[in-house]
Amino acid sequence: MNAATAGGPAGPVRPRTGTLRRVKSVAGTRPWVAAVFLLPALVLLGALVVYPIGFSVYRSLFDTSGDGFVGLGNYVELFSDERIRIALKNNVIWVVVAPTVSTALGLIFAVLTERVRWGTAFKLVVFMPMAISMLAAGIIFRLVYDQDPERGVANAVWVGIHDTFAEPAPYPGAKPRPNSGLTASGGAYTTAKPVRAGDPANLPLVAVQPGDLGKARPATAARPEPGKVTGTAWLDFTRGGGGTPNIIDRTEKGLPGLTVEAVKDGRTVASATTGPDGRFTLPAAADGALLRLPAANFAEAYNGVNWLGPALVTPAIIGAYVWMWAGFAMVLIAAGLAGMPRELLEAARVDGANEWQVFRRVTVPLLAPVLIVVLVTLMINVLKIFDLVYIIAPGSSLKDANVLALQLFQSSFGTDVDQGIGSAIAVFLLLLVLPVMYVNLRRLRKERGR
Repeated sequence: MNAATAGGPAGPVRPRTGTLRRVKSVAGTRPWVAAVFLLPALVLLGALVVYPIGFSVYRSLFDTSGDGFVGLGNYVELFSDERIRIALKNNVIWVVVAPTVSTALGLIFAVLTERVRWGTAFKLVVFMPMAISMLAAGIIFRLVYDQDPERGVANAVWVGIHDTFAEPAPYPGAKPRPNSGLTASGGAYTTAKPVRAGDPANLPLVAVQPGDLGKARPATAARPEPGKVTGTAWLDFTRGGGGTPNIIDRTEKGLPGLTVEAVKDGRTVASATTGPDGRFTLPAAADGALLRLPAANFAEAYNGVNWLGPALVTPAIIGAYVWMWAGFAMVLIAAGLAGMPRELLEAARVDGANEWQVFRRVTVPLLAPVLIVVLVTLMINVLKIFDLVYIIAPGSSLKDANVLALQLFQSSFGTDVDQGIGSAIAVFLLLLVLPVMYVNLRRLRKERGR
């Protein structure tokens, strides 16, 4: 019997040597086992992330050849090179505009489709562009923004709206026949000599498109009328050759709908519109005036907006990005909206708040964590934007649409290869992303701690 069982004073109890247990981690796994399982992931992380970052930082401190140490010279070059300054400016526009517009549209779509019966179908359609690769989206929008309204959807719509409110010119590109007595002045054509009442005026034109002669009839020579100025405007062209210049031939067509003005001392005193056979009649006030065919008769057809020109190329590409990513924002916001306590919304309505007040003072504040997640995610995404800019922007506007990721590619693998500058841009992009990632991780930790 030992002291413990006899009730005597208990001495220090020593564990038996054969019953010792190995220390385990909190998760219940021996450290060396955890290390074995983590080793492949750590090797891949080091090879694919840590090493490239370290080498990029090292390479950014050397010149083009990689032999001459330049210190921070490449980073100074980032803010002195014109192309890179344009890329920086465009990146600021991208970071401010693209995530904000995408998140705002996603919020609007999620809220408006919450109560409608076909809301799910609408969300599916809006989210569908996410299934398209950046390459395919770039090709699609390169066609959408095509300058030719026959191919570009954007310009087809824009031209249709324009032509609804602005009457197109009847004979775009038409011009007088040589030696016809008409002189050009600012797109308009004016007779060299004044016209007289009783002496018909001839206004022969050429370069008229066949499609513009739909309602034209055979040209008819104007007859003299007492006290009035008459004349004929016609297409002085005979199919297959033949015909006499400046003379109305039997097969030649009149030009209907042409505006003719009588001008004295730079002031229009009378005007008329030609009929189906090209004839026109002006009142007595036109006697002794010069006849003028205004430039509006011959203005080129409106061809839309140059969406991919230097001025609009960046907003146009941002539009393509929003088309792709607004669905992503909508789905995340809709998920947050589905988990929102409905009693708070109903309580606000019972207290007399209208729908706008409920949205602004209840819905948006409750969705603030989700909105921040979407906004931060899109900000990180746009800092890396490359595909859309490279594919959509034509060569003539690529400089104006340049962004840092595209400049990184051009500096590292383009015609003027300078991997020192390219590495400096890569490190600079990493430094821009790190604060955004830090804010996101800090927010996630706060969410977990609640």
